[in-house]
Parts: sequence; C-alpha cells; structure tokens
Amino acid sequence: MNGVLVVGGAGYIGSHTCLNLSQRGFTPIVYDNLVNGHREFAKWGPFEFGDVRDRERLDQVLSSYKPVAIVHLAGLIDVGLSVKKPIAFFDSNLAGSTTLFAAAMQAGIDKLVFSSTCATYGIPLQVPIREDHPQVPINPYGKSKLMVEEILRELQFRNGFRSVILRYFNAAGADPQGRIGEWHTPETHLIPLTIASVQSSSALKIFGTSYATRDGTCIRDFIHVCDIAEAHGQGIDYLMAGGESVALNLGTGRGTSVSEIIEAVRKISGKELKVELCPRREGDPPELVADNTLAKATLGWRPTFDLELIIGSAWNWHQTMVSRLAEI
Repeated sequence: MNGVLVVGGAGYIGSHTCLNLSQRGFTPIVYDNLVNGHREFAKWGPFEFGDVRDRERLDQVLSSYKPVAIVHLAGLIDVGLSVKKPIAFFDSNLAGSTTLFAAAMQAGIDKLVFSSTCATYGIPLQVPIREDHPQVPINPYGKSKLMVEEILRELQFRNGFRSVILRYFNAAGADPQGRIGEWHTPETHLIPLTIASVQSSSALKIFGTSYATRDGTCIRDFIHVCDIAEAHGQGIDYLMAGGESVALNLGTGRGTSVSEIIEAVRKISGKELKVELCPRREGDPPELVADNTLAKATLGWRPTFDLELIIGSAWNWHQTMVSRLAEI
C-alpha cells in the first residue's frame, strides 16, 4: 500500500522524482510511453508502458498496483513547438490529464501532484513572481498547463480531489551520482546546450543582448532537478497527511543571466565557448524569478543546490553518461 504511480516517470524530472520517492519508502510505478522518456531511467520500481490518453491501459495499471497517490509529469514541454502544433499540446497535456484524472477517481485515488510551469504566468508584472500573480500565458504550452490547473481546482471543489500543483521555473542539473540526468532529443534547454557547444566546439546562440537586465541577456531562475524531485516527494507526504490543494512555485528565488550561465560553464569546463548573437525571440520575458516563500511555508521545502553544483552535476552527466546511453 505504498505505491505511487508516476506518469511520465521515465523522463528527466520524473526519473529523479522516482529516485526521491524510493528514498522516502514509496514504490514508484513508472507509467510512460517513452516518447520523451528513457526505459533506462526506470530504475527504482516497476515499469509499465502506456500513454496518458489511454484510459483502458490506465485502468489496468491502477487496478493492478492500487497506488495511494499519483505524480503527473506526462506531456509535451517545448514552448516553440507548441506555437507550431497547438492541437498536439492540447491533446497530450489537456486531454491526457482529464483521462488520467477520470481513471484516478474511478480507482478511488484522490491525491495527485501535478507538474505545472511558470509559463502559466506569461509576461511578469513584477519579479519575483508570487503564486497570486495573474496567470496570462502567451503560448499554447502555458495555456494547456493553466487549463489543467483550473480542472484540478474544480475537482477539489466538486469532488474533494486534492492536488499539489508545482509551477517549475528552470529545471537543471543531474543526479550527483550520475545515474540519471537531462537527455532530450532535440535539446532546448540552455545549460545542456551550452555544455554541448563546449563539447563540440560549435557556437551557442544567444537570443537577445539588449534586455533591461544587468548584462543585457535574459535572466532565469535555475533550480536543480533534485530539489524539484524533493518537492514532489514532500508534496506526496503533504497530501498523505491530509493537506488541502495548493499551487506552489519551485525556484531558488535567485536569477542568473544567460551570460552568467556561459561564464559558469567556462569555469567548470576550463574551456572557451563560441557564441552567436541572434535577435530576441518573440515572447521571451527579460526576467523570470520565483518567490518560493509559499513552498517553504507549506511543505518545509528548501532548495539546496547552488549554481556551481547545478552546472557541475550537469557537466559530469554529459561528460560521462550521455554518450554511453546514446549507444544503447
């Protein structure tokens, strides 16, 4: 009676969450279609292949394992792709979520931790961003996540279905022991792209150098994936103890610019890095930084990895593991 279904558990954040749950005494049951996940990452519990939109398969898995709660991380995440293919994002992120919630409720499960995003806020009116900031997303990805949040609020009100909504800022880094890490195809995140540029001696594209920030490049709140995983584990504990539904920001509360990330990778790697200056991308806010006060107060959560540890763990992962895994 200690199983937790982790939908999307073979992905980047999902696999780190499974590791955290196993360390807390839960059995993570990985449910993943492996479109963005990796079978090799399902290391800490049973693996079940399936799509979040497949109600019959979900019913089979829920009936077989009878989990006490669910962590929902499945869905599409590429913001740029969401603009080009909005239907695919609403199908995966929205339709998939409603299918999962219906299956969970029929199985008698009323506790769920949901992977959301700071993209639900849109262009920030003030920084750092609090949870009561207006949610006005500017792309289909953020809109799909906001719609799922609204469904969860309705299910709490109508059916007593309790949830912890976690709005990630910029996930980064890797398991310090090198067992799992960031492995996307194609890669769109800044830190692995910077590391890949160093490894290949190719130029890293910088989109915009004239923002109203301290060095002209965008500022983001980078948070270690293990700190995010810890929040998921604490979210399950919170719900198991009777906690009410809540939405929480996950960030360090500190912003780092693109130029500062590049310099940090240079320092860790000991290598120079070529850059290519490009025009701004439409919709890129100058600064996104979390106010994490509510997560600290509600869950007792604290981010524990600083930027050096984030970059160092990512560098070690990409140096020692990705090439070997790519050959499997």
